[in-house]
Amino acid sequence: MRYLTAGESHGPELTTIIEGLPAGMPLSAEDINKELRRRQTGYGRGGRMLIEKDQVRITSGVRHGKTLGSPVTLVVENKDWKNWTKVMGIEEVTEKEAKMRRVARPRPGHADLVGGMKYHHSDLRNVLERSSARETTMRVAIGAVAKKLLQELGIEVAGHVTKLGGIQANIPEGLTVSQVRELSEASDIRVVDPEVEQDIRDLIDQTKKNGDTIGGTVEVLVGGVPAGLGSYVQWDTKLDAKIAQAVVSINAFKGVEFGLGFEMANRPGSQVMDEILWEKEKGYTRRSNNLGGFEGGMTNGEVIIVRGVMKPIPTLYKPLQSVDMDTKEPYKASVERSDSTAVPAASVVCESVVATTIANEILEKFGHDSFEELVEQVADYRTYLTQY
Repeated sequence: MRYLTAGESHGPELTTIIEGLPAGMPLSAEDINKELRRRQTGYGRGGRMLIEKDQVRITSGVRHGKTLGSPVTLVVENKDWKNWTKVMGIEEVTEKEAKMRRVARPRPGHADLVGGMKYHHSDLRNVLERSSARETTMRVAIGAVAKKLLQELGIEVAGHVTKLGGIQANIPEGLTVSQVRELSEASDIRVVDPEVEQDIRDLIDQTKKNGDTIGGTVEVLVGGVPAGLGSYVQWDTKLDAKIAQAVVSINAFKGVEFGLGFEMANRPGSQVMDEILWEKEKGYTRRSNNLGGFEGGMTNGEVIIVRGVMKPIPTLYKPLQSVDMDTKEPYKASVERSDSTAVPAASVVCESVVATTIANEILEKFGHDSFEELVEQVADYRTYLTQY
């Protein structure tokens, strides 16, 4: 499965084309829209969430509720486009019109300055329109398709916030993937610990008053994944490495870990490795899951546990010092509409990129001209694993 996304933050629409899906897979616009709605929720979001009520149009690759095996095209219109037609139009404009909403004061921590230097842009709007996290709309849409495929194969995905602005959520031991999903969906912070919700809301409110932003950590769990996805034979075939790349590709994400993650550096091997067990009905299992469902770059049949850290959003209402590109004098950075935090929404995006990576790995491993063929092969493989 491969895909490309296209579109600017204030352009007319966002688009993606997905190629490689099996024919006959159930898929509807609502499967995607429910995930887009999840991305737009979360305490601390800014004004754009009041403007954009994202709805997808499927313009190819699906007929009568099932995929055709041909490329699937998804389109999400930007409702705010009507206010940006002069600024973002494709037609040539006058010199005066070209300076409308021009950005010449790059924001620290954003792609503005380096992107302008790389692509020789004198107006940094040409950079920020594409580097904006608005692009994650299509990443969530693609993830919704991937989740639909995984769901039909008995694989479930859940995401939640583990830390926001330094406040750590306490996660009860023994929660299943479905329980994590249920608890996080009930929270506007997407935490499974109700006791910290109000503290986090208060911190977000105070941060907004200060004109500042805060980041945090999100966790994604994937249950029901069979052992043996990925490979140890080459560096670029390791599935955990592919997931790590996908997570860090999300706007503002700066780190990733699996299972115990960086805590492994503080423990001896006897407290890190997952002992191997065998049961007649299940086959091989592990006594613990410190490695987050991976051994040697391959899934081992345990729940995948992956966390990503999101830095504070670089657009501040109390802007930091920058340099005016025209005068080279010190100046306060430009201010674009932004959120005080997007960590709760980022957990949805992280779910999506992880689900997409795993779905792609499944399609690489099993024949999938038709969805019926895929389901049969995965079922046969699961049976083989219990008998190995």
